[in-house]
Amino acid sequence: MSEPAPRNLDVRVGSSTDALTPLAGARRPLHARMQQWIGLLAIALAALAGDQLTKHIVASHLTLDAERHVAGPLSIHHVQNSGIAFGLFASATPIVTILTAIAVAWMLVFFARSGSRHPILPVALGLLIGGSASNLLDRIRLGHVTDFIDLRFWPAFNLADSFIVLGVLVLLAALLLPQRVQKRPHPVPDAHA
Repeated sequence: MSEPAPRNLDVRVGSSTDALTPLAGARRPLHARMQQWIGLLAIALAALAGDQLTKHIVASHLTLDAERHVAGPLSIHHVQNSGIAFGLFASATPIVTILTAIAVAWMLVFFARSGSRHPILPVALGLLIGGSASNLLDRIRLGHVTDFIDLRFWPAFNLADSFIVLGVLVLLAALLLPQRVQKRPHPVPDAHA
């Protein structure tokens, strides 16, 4: 008996091992991996530490309502805010504290489930969580937040507020701007074909 001729299998890139089933429907896990958690944690801790340090410096060098002019419209003005942005809900500190804690917890759960969805998520959520946690810490410890950046034409704010706004802007940009399509390398023609 003669041996059957060997079969040449047509295996294409992007196919499963049976060469028939496409992998276009393959799903990648979206949960946050260790390196993304480390990035988120590093950014959140840096934001929290930077905000707490600047608030401490302002509170220890300026009495309440004291002000130092820096340049142009910018001055350092020591004020306290028991509400949220622009002094809203000043008499609802416990509710603001609870809502902030819920928001931080929700961001952590969202990141745990979707941290791999976009490479910018650790940065955006790190800024949001760090800023929110720093203001939350002040509300729990002191019953108010120290604001000190005064631009005259805008209510006074602090670094945590800036980190929160920056985090939202980065997140919106990541979600709304089209992602760059990576160019695939052109296949090199086979010289033996």
